[in-house]
Amino acid sequence: MGRLVAIPVQLAAFVWASPWSLLGIVVGSLGLATGGRVRRREIVLEFHGGLVTWLLKRLPVGPVAMTLGHVVIGRTGEDLDRARPHEMVHVRQYQRWGPAFVPAYLLASLGVWLAGKDPYRDNPFEREAYEIAP
Repeated sequence: MGRLVAIPVQLAAFVWASPWSLLGIVVGSLGLATGGRVRRREIVLEFHGGLVTWLLKRLPVGPVAMTLGHVVIGRTGEDLDRARPHEMVHVRQYQRWGPAFVPAYLLASLGVWLAGKDPYRDNPFEREAYEIAP
């Protein structure tokens, strides 16, 4: 019986995060159109290469991977393999926060920056991810 209850909860979490997943699919598709690749790991689509690599190299913190809902974009397949445990924490955060995740993340970064701390490493969402998956 527990499995039957879990399916609607999983579906609701997937739908709740879907606005950001859609953006991730758009970005990933642009990567595919420019020579990138895609693969599925558990409930996540992972895109790497092409425009995805170009984009990630130009973001302020220059991440090797980034999560958008149930989509993770990465510079390379190897980067995705190394970052997967950390990025899966972010997937669960998207499932909890849904459409509010990105605004909450950005506000948290602003708050810690205004407090004189590192807006990436001291962001509570990143701290949780690094505690679980360094």
